[in-house]
Amino acid sequence: MVLQLTPIDRAKFAAARRAVDLVEDGMKLGLGTGSTAAWMVRALAERVREENLRLTCAATSRRTAELGQELGLKVLPLDEAGWLDLTIDGTDEFDADLTLIKGGGGALLREKIVATASDRMVVITDASKEVKTLGHFPLPVEVIPFGWQASRMLIEELLNAMDVMGTNATLRMNGERPFVTDEGNVILDLGLGRIGNPRQLSLALNQVPGVIENGLFIDICDAVVIGYADGRVEFRDLTEGTVENERIIFEETDNIFRDL
Repeated sequence: MVLQLTPIDRAKFAAARRAVDLVEDGMKLGLGTGSTAAWMVRALAERVREENLRLTCAATSRRTAELGQELGLKVLPLDEAGWLDLTIDGTDEFDADLTLIKGGGGALLREKIVATASDRMVVITDASKEVKTLGHFPLPVEVIPFGWQASRMLIEELLNAMDVMGTNATLRMNGERPFVTDEGNVILDLGLGRIGNPRQLSLALNQVPGVIENGLFIDICDAVVIGYADGRVEFRDLTEGTVENERIIFEETDNIFRDL
């Protein structure tokens, strides 16, 4: 089964398998959202089944919560789970400082809350997400539905004073209707091209009336696990200043594929 996956999915699978090795019995975990995080949830459930791990999880989206519960994980609301030991999540872009753009899956608000309610955040990804300068991936901004067009105009006006290449803000759609987040809000995707000063931009965006949160994750991510299609993984720990390289062995008998 694993050899039939696309190269990108094999890379995501490798990163996910390495990341769940960080999980210890008794931990409280934050579960991310997105395609890479879904591999992580499946790999985590496999470890729980095989090792009888006692874990408490908080999910960053309804769909992640449903997946985790279907696979037998104990998933609670964050307020019930309490402070977390570790959050494992994906990313849409990351740079050398482990500043991220997240929100491609529409869960940026819960993702940021869960990540900042954790002692440690580890990102799992493939090598294509690493960039020298953030901004090629559209930056998601979550806004309340009331007056969203006014918020968009204020954002576009604000962007004229920022160190970015583009200033276009587009309402994210789900078919013919606006995409709606788990919190009932809408998302504006900013086509910036390049973000010269992520910290300045993040602070400015969150001052716009109607804006709930933006997809820039600054000083939140502690480490990144980069997967490759051949099973290689690179583990960069920003806190420790270390880089480790190893290889995940793909086995067709992996229990993780029983659930697919």
